[in-house]
Amino acid sequence: MNAQSNTVSQFDSQGIAPASAARLMYWSVRRELWANRFIYIAPLGVAAVTLLGYMIASMGYAMSTTDMARRRMALEGPFSFAMGVILAAAFIAGIFYSLEALHGERRDRSILFWKSLPVSDLTTVLSKASIPLVVVPLLGFVIVVATELIMLLLGSLVLLGSGLSMATLWTGVLQMSLILLYHLVTVHVLWHAPIYSWLLLVSGWARRAAFLWATLPALAICGVEKIVFNTTHVAAFIEYRFPGGPEAMPMPDKFPIDPTMHLTPGAFLSIPGLWLGLAVAAALLAATVRMRRYQGPI
Repeated sequence: MNAQSNTVSQFDSQGIAPASAARLMYWSVRRELWANRFIYIAPLGVAAVTLLGYMIASMGYAMSTTDMARRRMALEGPFSFAMGVILAAAFIAGIFYSLEALHGERRDRSILFWKSLPVSDLTTVLSKASIPLVVVPLLGFVIVVATELIMLLLGSLVLLGSGLSMATLWTGVLQMSLILLYHLVTVHVLWHAPIYSWLLLVSGWARRAAFLWATLPALAICGVEKIVFNTTHVAAFIEYRFPGGPEAMPMPDKFPIDPTMHLTPGAFLSIPGLWLGLAVAAALLAATVRMRRYQGPI
């Protein structure tokens, strides 16, 4: 009987604990989405404005002109712009979320409630880090694809009514979606990981003005370097890292798009700065976990 009980206990500890940890992570992420709805409201709002502008400006101009080349250009041109502004909105939402993620719970004293729950600091920090590194890029991709699909259907109706071929439009958008997915994984997840990790660390440490504490050290170092050495190496490094480095994707200005455009995963994975940045991100997240363990309300 004791052997059977030990076997059941061992099975529970090996089989149920991992599932429980996964559930804790799942509900922690859902909690972040419930508490920070601007994460998806901001890109959705930008997408709605973009669609409205496409219907009024682009489709209006396309139906008013008799030049078939200009009509096609008016319908195809806004796709890259729509993708750019929606991704920019998602990126800004991720930045502001990272600055507020740990600072907000200390400011409103809800950290006392969350620490009373059986959720470890590691799970809490990882769930917050997953928002800008996983959830926001995924939401951005889905919103961009849905927005461009609606634009694609509307543009196709105009082209069909004009007797023009829709093949170029559909091919270009499908290829752009492939490039977008690659761009999100390489830049918004892997390349920007140390940036989001630094913002989370500052969010968990600063007592007030987290944005200033996150940006002023870099600005001060750039200023001192310029005054003392008359160089701009730090500013150049920030300019290199922040926009996306070698995988930053310039928006294509015409269709069709080369399907292999910017898809160089081998070259990207061989960049030393990528792995150094991921190591720095891991160290910053570890420091954030340790810091939250001893932090209390402000």
